[in-house]
Amino acid sequence: MASLDIAALLLTTEADVRYITGFITRFWESPTRPWFVIVPATGVPIAVIPSIGKALMKTTWISDIRSWRAPNYEDDGVTLLAQTLCETVPKGARIAVPGGGGTQLRMPLQDWQRLQAAAAGRVFVGDGDLMAAQRMVKSEAEISRIAKACGVADRAFARVPEIASAGTSLRDVFRRFQMLCLDEGADWVPYLAGGAGPGGVRDVISPATDSPLQTGDVLMLDTGLVRDGYFCDFDRNFSIGPPSPATMSAHARLIEATQAAFDVAKAGCTAADLFRVMDDIVTDGPDGSDAGRLGHGLGLQLTEPPSLIAQDHTVLQAGMVLTLEPGIDLGDGRILVHEENIVIREDCAEWLSTPAGPEMMVLPA
Repeated sequence: MASLDIAALLLTTEADVRYITGFITRFWESPTRPWFVIVPATGVPIAVIPSIGKALMKTTWISDIRSWRAPNYEDDGVTLLAQTLCETVPKGARIAVPGGGGTQLRMPLQDWQRLQAAAAGRVFVGDGDLMAAQRMVKSEAEISRIAKACGVADRAFARVPEIASAGTSLRDVFRRFQMLCLDEGADWVPYLAGGAGPGGVRDVISPATDSPLQTGDVLMLDTGLVRDGYFCDFDRNFSIGPPSPATMSAHARLIEATQAAFDVAKAGCTAADLFRVMDDIVTDGPDGSDAGRLGHGLGLQLTEPPSLIAQDHTVLQAGMVLTLEPGIDLGDGRILVHEENIVIREDCAEWLSTPAGPEMMVLPA
């Protein structure tokens, strides 16, 4: 903050607030309540929050908690927030908000405009990716939580034969898989996507339908479950009955690409380096598939910086947690995607998810 001449950070999103405070609640699902945390250049952070969250915030390390009764259609915390900023930040000083790719400002536009007017004399600027850079490198405590989330998903994936076979609807598979995740220790399952189709899937983000699994289908499940506030994010592919030679070959190439990226991943290489290693195997090097990237950061959010694309030259540091996510175009609108989770160490990488082998798992036809 000092090097960027920032007098205070203003944080408004769930992940940033949780990173600073440890405040975990599902109440962020309510869009009518804005939440604010001010991180001054000196001194302790200040929470400016709806009164409904005051008791929970008191259980964190934050001692300066200021609240208002929300929702308030006339003044939903704007005056209190402006007063706190003016008390904390002198005139002429800079207040930074995260403003880079993947960020958002979680407050109504008219309130943002009112806040800037009420805090006149202070300069609102972007944070120069300060929060993103801070959050990209995980502590050992954070890595341990992500590893535990991965362990939950590992155990749930191993139980997929209990819930999926020919004739089972995809919707039932999705529901039951989330139950398996909860049964194995997930706190909640905010993200589950995938699909099923003959030899491959049409896309990897669609909701489930009532279509039954059929012999020859590939079932892909991609889960982002949460354990102790941290995500895992990886998938597994299953064949309903024995897979075709083409499907087996494509799956083996995905595993080869994932392993190749894992083998070169270490502190000092770049996100683009990992992309190119996988891209050379799955697409013969034409700079990737339509998915846009072959992996990303992971932590408090399902996806975080960096992106594994040719244009991202972020230098990897020990402690960064990444997904490796190569995909293959099978033609006729069908694709296969595979994903694993790793952590970067000084001289190597370490698996957080238990890596899948080249042979696709087979479910009863």
